Amino acid sequence: MRFLLLLTVLLLSSCQSNLQTAQTGNKQASPASKGRVYPQEKDGAPLGPIPSFFKKLIPIHEPYSRYGNPDSYRVAGRQYTILQTASGYKARGIASWYGTKFHKQRTSSGDAFDMYAMTAAHKTLPLPSYVRVKNLENGREAVLRVNDRGPFRHDRIIDLSYAAAAKLGLLPKGTARVEVESIVPAGSKVAHYYIQAGAFNTSKSADELRRKLIKLTSSRVFVEKYQRRYLVKVGPFAAKSMTTNLQKQLALNGVKGSFSMLQ
Repeated sequence: MRFLLLLTVLLLSSCQSNLQTAQTGNKQASPASKGRVYPQEKDGAPLGPIPSFFKKLIPIHEPYSRYGNPDSYRVAGRQYTILQTASGYKARGIASWYGTKFHKQRTSSGDAFDMYAMTAAHKTLPLPSYVRVKNLENGREAVLRVNDRGPFRHDRIIDLSYAAAAKLGLLPKGTARVEVESIVPAGSKVAHYYIQAGAFNTSKSADELRRKLIKLTSSRVFVEKYQRRYLVKVGPFAAKSMTTNLQKQLALNGVKGSFSMLQ
């Protein structure tokens, strides 16, 4: 029953990166990444010249990630709340990047990280999202797909893939002041809150919980099959407070381990 809750936590990978170019450093592990084995100790750039040709990224409407959008999460004692929509987001701050250490590792959205793809990590934008990033120091711009969480340093606003960092001219310095603005493809919708109350191997077990929950709430209760699991969900809800109250009620009635997500 807690399988997906645990998986959600494990997939919230920290993407904080201190550059392994002119300025070297170590990526600080978050609680989500503890226990994960990486093929190398330090992050950095691949061998060879910095790339100068980049495939253009065209934003498209995509469903929200099943595992990248808990209603909130905590890293290093700090709470982060996921936005219900990327619409209207615009901010300035410091960008950093990450590369070889995390190449082909799983991101918070479930994708495999590709340091040669035009992607980025952000702490609170829904996954996936699209953003336009402008390097305020040289005027370069890039459209990126946000599919990961991070960076978890207070002075960083976004973590770029190696390719994105190259296109924006962060190399070899490693960081730059940037402006990040969301791009919302046609057809995108505001995410709603749902409670996942359980995950089972059989439809019979899932339906037993569904019938129990129907007696506890007037909200919609349904079973959703995902891969080989049967997920029991409640929702949608317009506000996080509504899920919090229902989760407390479920726990009092013996339904423990439920969690809230955006989708």
